[in-house]
Amino acid sequence: MREFSDIHKNLTEVHRESPAANATQNKWRIAFLFASLAATAVVLPTFFLGNASGHDFQFHLAGWLDVAGQWHEGILFPRWAEWANWGFGEPRFIFYPPASWMLGAALGSILPWQMAPGAFIWLALVLAALTTWRLARQYLPTPQALTAGILYAVNPYHLVIVYYRSDFAELLASALFPLLVLGALRVMRDGWNRVPALALAFGLIWLSNAPAAVIATYSLALLLVVGCALGRDRKPLLAGAAAMAGGFALAAFYILPAAWEQRWVQISQALTENLRPAQNFLFTHSNDPEFVLFNWKVSAIALGTILITALTAVFVARQRGDFLQLWWMLLALAAASTFLMFPASLFLWQLLPKLQFVQFPWRWLVPLNVAFAFFIAAMLQTSRKRWVGWTAILLCTGALGTALVKDAWWDSEDIPALIAAIQSQHGYEGTDEYQPLGCDRYQLPGQPPASADNDDSPNLNESAVTPAPGARTPIKGEGAHIALWTTEEKLFTARKNQQFTLALKLINYPAWEIRVDEKVVQANPLPETAQMSFSIPAGEHSVHVHFRRTPDRTTGSAISLFSVLLLLGFSVHSHRKTPRES
Repeated sequence: MREFSDIHKNLTEVHRESPAANATQNKWRIAFLFASLAATAVVLPTFFLGNASGHDFQFHLAGWLDVAGQWHEGILFPRWAEWANWGFGEPRFIFYPPASWMLGAALGSILPWQMAPGAFIWLALVLAALTTWRLARQYLPTPQALTAGILYAVNPYHLVIVYYRSDFAELLASALFPLLVLGALRVMRDGWNRVPALALAFGLIWLSNAPAAVIATYSLALLLVVGCALGRDRKPLLAGAAAMAGGFALAAFYILPAAWEQRWVQISQALTENLRPAQNFLFTHSNDPEFVLFNWKVSAIALGTILITALTAVFVARQRGDFLQLWWMLLALAAASTFLMFPASLFLWQLLPKLQFVQFPWRWLVPLNVAFAFFIAAMLQTSRKRWVGWTAILLCTGALGTALVKDAWWDSEDIPALIAAIQSQHGYEGTDEYQPLGCDRYQLPGQPPASADNDDSPNLNESAVTPAPGARTPIKGEGAHIALWTTEEKLFTARKNQQFTLALKLINYPAWEIRVDEKVVQANPLPETAQMSFSIPAGEHSVHVHFRRTPDRTTGSAISLFSVLLLLGFSVHSHRKTPRES
C-alpha cells in the first residue's frame, strides 16, 4: 500500500506540490503578518516615550555596546567584557549565554543604538508568535492557532519582561520555548527521527538564557515522562534523553567553559540578598518596600495567569480527545510551574540540582504561558460567539499593557550615557557574580561619582608609558611605549634602572597570560581589588599580556562542532526516510 502511495505521489507531483507549497507559504505569510502586528503594538510606545528602562536594561545594553566595539577590533566571539568595572573588565561573556548579546550587538551595528532594544523585542515577539502558532496548528484550526500565537507573544509575563524587567535574553529564550514542547511531541510520535530538531531547540534555549535553560531542562524531562506514561511506552524516553544530550553538546562551546570556569569567579553572588528563590515566591514579604512592590505586581499577574489557565483547561477538557496527549502534557507543565511558584515547593528548590540558579520562582511563567495561550485558543474553538472571546482578549491585554506602560520607567538617556562612558574609557558597572576571586569590585578606582581631578586611568607603578600613535592610553608617565592595547592583547615595552612592579588597569583572571621577554611570569594580584600586577627586572623589557584560549574553551568548541556534524548527518538520513510535514 505504501509503495502504491509513493508511486501515486511521484505521478502527481507536478499537480499537487505547487498548490500545497503555495498554501503553506500563504499560511506562513498570514501568521507572520499577525505576529508582526502584535509585536508592533507592544513596541509602539517606544516611538513616543523612548526605551523602557527596566531592571536589566543597562546590563544588557552595556554588553551589546562592548561586543560591538570588540567586533571592530576583529574579535568575533568576545569572552572578556573590556569596559565592565569601570574599565578593569570582567569575564562576562564566558558566563552569559551568547545569543542575546550577539543579536543585540548586531542590531546596534546596523541600526541606531536607540532603536536596537525595540528591534530586539519586536523580533523576539514575532518569533514567539510563530513558534506557538507552529505548535498549535497541529491541533487547532487556523484562526485559533493564530490566536494562540498572538496570545503567547503578548502574554502578561512577556509584557512584564518588556516594560519592567528588560531581560532581553529571557524574552528570547521564552520565544523558543514552544519549539521545546513541539519537539517533545514529535519525539513521542516519530521517535528517533525527531531527535535533531528537539536537540536544536533545547540547545538554542541554553544559548539564550541560563535560568530559562534550567527551566527548559526540567520541563522537557517532565514532558517526556508524562508523554511516555500516556503512551505506556518507555522507548521515547531514550530518544528524548538523546535529544537533551545533543542539545547540551550543541551548546558545549558555551556550557563547558561557563561550568568549568565558575571556580575562578564569585558565582555564588548570584544567590545573595533578594536573589534567592526563598525570597521570591509569589506574594513574598520583605523589609524592602520597592522589592515587595514589584513582587506583588508580578505575583498578581502570575495569579491571574494561573486562574485563567486552570479555568480554560477545564473548559477544553471535553474536547481533549482531539489533542489528548498535548492536553495532559501542558496540564502537567502548568501544574508543576504553578506549584514551583509557591513556598510549599521550597524543598524542590533546595533538592533539584541548579534549580536555585533560576533565582525567581515566577520565571516559571514562561512554560505556564504556553499552556495559557493554547488552552484559551482551544476554548475559543468551541465557543459559539467567538468574537466575544476575541474582544475580551483584546480589551484585557490592551488594558494590562496600558497600565504597565504608564507604570514603567521610560528613559532616552541610558544608551547615550553608556556610549559616552565607553568612548571616554570610563566604562560601566560590573557584575557581582562575575568578579574574579579575590576581587571586591566596589574597591576598584573609578566608582561613581568620580571627582573632576580623580585620574582613573590604569597605572604603571613607578614607571610610565608613551602610547603609540592611535593607541589607547591605559597607563601614564614616561619610560615605556605602548605598541598595542586591545581587549584581549596588550603589548608594550617598559624600562627602569631597578626592579619594579607594574600594575595594569585590568582585573587578574587565570585566562590572562603574562610574558616578559617571551617568558611567562605569574601575576601578583593586588589585595581586595585583584588588580593585575607583576614584577619587572631592571632594564628594558617587552611585555605581552594576552587573553589565552583555555583548554575548556577548545574542548567545548570541539564537542559542539562534532555534535553539529553528527546531528546534521542524522537529520539528512532521517529526512530521506520521513515524508516532509507541511
